[in-house]
Amino acid sequence: MNENLSKPQAQALFEEVANYFSLLCEPTRLKILSAVCHGEKSVGEIVTVVDSTQANVSRQINMLYRAKILARRKEGTMVYYRIDSDETLMMCETVCAQIARKMGFDRQVKDTAATS
Repeated sequence: MNENLSKPQAQALFEEVANYFSLLCEPTRLKILSAVCHGEKSVGEIVTVVDSTQANVSRQINMLYRAKILARRKEGTMVYYRIDSDETLMMCETVCAQIARKMGFDRQVKDTAATS
């Protein structure tokens, strides 16, 4: 973290970081991010990958969109979602890989990444 921040700035920063991570603590939201990590998908495609109800997926997508974690593009009546920044994508991939290693899934994660 940056030592040049004042106490109020540091406090505001930590609160914002905590809010950001609180959005990522819900498994369905992580599944959504995983579903769109290699390119944009429609809500219907995300629902299929996440294996949840459309209402729940739409609610979770909306939360991620409002937090600027997801971006969207409209094409006619279809809406496509993608991860809004490379930094978010990189962070999610790094955290998932680290936890997979701790759980002993590292070989499976490498095999999946190689075939994607």
